[in-house]
Parts: sequence; structure tokens; C-alpha cells
Amino acid sequence: MPDFQLKTQTYGQDNQTWLGSAHGTDSARTGTLNIATLTPATHYPNGHLPSGVPVGRITATGLYGLFDKDATDGRQVLVGHTLTAQKVGTSNVVVPILDHGRIIEANLPFPIAAEGKTSAAGRLIYV
Repeated sequence: MPDFQLKTQTYGQDNQTWLGSAHGTDSARTGTLNIATLTPATHYPNGHLPSGVPVGRITATGLYGLFDKDATDGRQVLVGHTLTAQKVGTSNVVVPILDHGRIIEANLPFPIAAEGKTSAAGRLIYV
């Protein structure tokens, strides 16, 4: 029997104005993001993680997490930025990571520390 009950779905909209060019977007690496490194109310309040989130690689697990200049688990080295918005639930999520290209820093969803830009020099160009 068909279900005719009213259902509501919410769709997010991605803002990729932080991309300074298409360079690198066709060769993003795939990584699994450890959502425990993110704060739901700050990083994905509507259930969607925006593109442009800075990430580092957690040495012990090989997972990726939110870049943190003060971390000691590997995330203190900026690997790249999430390339597309992702729906986030309660478990880790697979994300494409832009690890080389041009970034318009003013359009990133979250500010990035100078240490992050320094650790990504030669791969990511911030303008």
C-alpha cells in the first residue's frame, strides 16, 4: 500500500567560491573524515559539512580530521580542504580532499591559521 504521508526533506547548497581555479579539482584524493574532530554546532549545524573545511591526517589511524595547529596527532599539518559539501550523520564520512590548487582564503567557511598555510606551502596557494 502506498505511503501518502507528507514528508519534508532539506537540501543544502554548496558554496565553492573559495576555489581560486579549477586546478586540482579533477584529482582530489579520497579520505575518511573522523567526525569526532568536528563540533556539530559549529561545523555542520544543519547536518551538512561545507566544502572548504581544512583537514589534516591523523597519523595513528590514517583518518582525516579538522586541521588544528595545536594538535599533536598529525592534524597540525594541513593536508587540504574538503572539496564538496557532505551530509554528516553519526559516523565517519568519506570526503574528497583538494590537496593542491589555488584557494581564496577570504571565502573559506572557517579561518585558517598561518601555521596551516605554511605547512601546505608549495601545494596550496592562498590568495
